[in-house]
Amino acid sequence: MYHKPVLLKESINGLNINPNGIYVDATYGGGGHSKEILNHLNSSGKLIAFDQDQDAIKNKLLDKRLNLVKSNFKYLNNYLNYFQIKKIDGLLADFGISSHQIDNEKRGFSTRFDSELDMRMNNSQKIDAKEVVNDFKKDQLEYIFKNFGELRNYKKITQTIISERIKKQIKSTKDLKRILLSLTNSKEENKFFAKIFQAIRIEVNDELDVINTLLDKSSQYLKKGGRLVCISYHSLEDRLVKKFINNGGFMHETTSDLYGNKNLNFIKVGKMITPSENEILINNRSRSAKLRIAERI
Repeated sequence: MYHKPVLLKESINGLNINPNGIYVDATYGGGGHSKEILNHLNSSGKLIAFDQDQDAIKNKLLDKRLNLVKSNFKYLNNYLNYFQIKKIDGLLADFGISSHQIDNEKRGFSTRFDSELDMRMNNSQKIDAKEVVNDFKKDQLEYIFKNFGELRNYKKITQTIISERIKKQIKSTKDLKRILLSLTNSKEENKFFAKIFQAIRIEVNDELDVINTLLDKSSQYLKKGGRLVCISYHSLEDRLVKKFINNGGFMHETTSDLYGNKNLNFIKVGKMITPSENEILINNRSRSAKLRIAERI
């Protein structure tokens, strides 16, 4: 399977689907969530789905109610305007990378394979992991490893990379792991390299900024009572979603009434949801997933 949808039942329930409604799946992937949304829509319902990965576009479901757009979801407003859609009933976003991207040896996302440093979700964009590792300046690399990888020894990591790339270009995931191996121990090795790869991947794909953009635009397009459903896989993503729901946004100041109460755009629905033990058993990659649901007010 291209990608096993995580928290499928819970996320679809969270959308509280109106059979006549218009919905957005911001992260199409293997189409698992989209397929289930379509199962809940009647012939008048519509689904707009986004994915910037050409491999995902090849998995398009044959359904007249679906418009699958090959684009980053940060361009949500451009395409909704193109389709002459002013308001939507719900938006689902399953952030992070797909199982297909992780398992594809050529994409460079996984620490398991010896592959070229790539990590592009959009395989036609220019900047890739190789450019980040070999061309970025010291302060840029330190920022990435400190803020996107939350690594304490970010300065040592940066200095090691800079020292090694002077001798020889760092071309592959194996090269990168080899030069940084001495900075960790056997017990922490997997976690350490997962953070290294996460930090570089976030920079390559501008992941946090595009999440900010999507969430901010969701306020504009979700109708009152419409649902926002977000699945996050690490603390940086989840923090953004939680902050957005609780504070009303990032890109604009939240105003307050005369009594100091915030004028919020959303109200959270229920508590944060995590996968059941059974789902984790079936799909181990779901173990870090966190689902948050909010309703437009």
